Amino acid sequence: MKTLLPAALMALLVLPARAGDGVIDLTRLLNYANQPVPAYITRNNTTAGNPVTDKGATLGRVLFHDKRLSRDSSVSCSSCHVQSHGFGDAPVASTGVSGTTGRHSMRLINARFATEVRFFWDERATTLENQTTQPIRDHAEMGFSGTLGDPAFNDLVSRISAIDDYRVLFAMTFGSSTITEDRIQRALAQFVRSIQSFDSKYDVGRAQVANNNVPFPNFTAQENLGKQLFQTAPAPPGQPQTGAGCSACHSAPEFDVDPRSLNNGVTGRIGGGTDLTNTRSPSLRDLLGPGGASNGPFMHNGAFTTLAQVINHYNAIPGDNTNLDPRLRRPGGVQNLNLSQAQKDALAAFLATLTGSSVYTDERWSDPFDSNQRLSLIVLPADAVEILRNPNGTATIACQAAPGLSYRLESSIDLRNWTTVDTLVADATGRCEKVLPVSGSTYFRYAYEPPAP
Repeated sequence: MKTLLPAALMALLVLPARAGDGVIDLTRLLNYANQPVPAYITRNNTTAGNPVTDKGATLGRVLFHDKRLSRDSSVSCSSCHVQSHGFGDAPVASTGVSGTTGRHSMRLINARFATEVRFFWDERATTLENQTTQPIRDHAEMGFSGTLGDPAFNDLVSRISAIDDYRVLFAMTFGSSTITEDRIQRALAQFVRSIQSFDSKYDVGRAQVANNNVPFPNFTAQENLGKQLFQTAPAPPGQPQTGAGCSACHSAPEFDVDPRSLNNGVTGRIGGGTDLTNTRSPSLRDLLGPGGASNGPFMHNGAFTTLAQVINHYNAIPGDNTNLDPRLRRPGGVQNLNLSQAQKDALAAFLATLTGSSVYTDERWSDPFDSNQRLSLIVLPADAVEILRNPNGTATIACQAAPGLSYRLESSIDLRNWTTVDTLVADATGRCEKVLPVSGSTYFRYAYEPPAP
């Protein structure tokens, strides 16, 4: 009979690693799958069959921050989607391995909490999974395009398949160490979907009221006016303006973009020319950082640097185009709201309430690598360890790991000081096993440490 000894329970007591120290403790995975989400948040575009899991998002976090996923190991996904900028970027165009991006890097916060299931500004990706590897396959961005002298994506698979860290992480997540593009996509998508921000001033107020249409008790008069303008449809021409109608395309409380939205009147292309294909946008949450500065320029071409400029654009759409959203048209022309300066200021004040705080520093989404771009220690998760009590006073201590890799079996009597008992190589099925005498309160763990470069 298999009996779980106290030894296996030690995994629940190990303190998590500090962000940025190069350690991911797989005995105490960070919480990605069961983060609190307010009851009033109901939209969710998660692809069927790929829900956020702690294991998958942990692997996704490593992939997202790993520069080895670019041709010359110089950039990662996080180079263009920076945590301190709301997972957007400060420059208009982000720098890749062979040039710059054709559009501004879209903020990723709350990408999951939206009706829209397509991604990129032009919605060319049918799912988030499909989106995640397109930058890797792009010649200018990460350089595994298979064209213009670039290596192919299969070369990237071969590269990371040779990295022991990934063999461990893929085995943990998918049950085997086999690495495929589909698995890379699923893990990256889980990580991106896990990035959420629901601790804003707006959320504090929304939790205190029955619905979004009543004044929030924690808002200033200006912020409540801005919320009202955002929610209310524009008045007919010739009447005093009481609404800006923003919610027609960005409805609360998710503030995602309506999937039916078309061009918003910004038609310029980075580097010159015209682009009418941009019909998507990120959530309006966290347009600004906690300090009030923008998380980068606005729109697909970085046309605006301030909220005031964005509001002025929608107040008076500068021109028509064949793909302009009909909600921005008025009889005889395009939208001109004639908002007063006080109303514009109120809208800006309201939009600032949508900014959270913890997402900018939370370890879950931070760079896990140390200063030398290494993961220095990976410890096997508790559910990979089996302890079988034997009748003769011994115990068989086994783990399910990655085939062919070496693991240390360590023991402790105080959960602080650990002694290496033996080093074992996982067999062809990934199993490590050791029979030891057991008496008293002795704790065990299996640990893996990648070899020095």
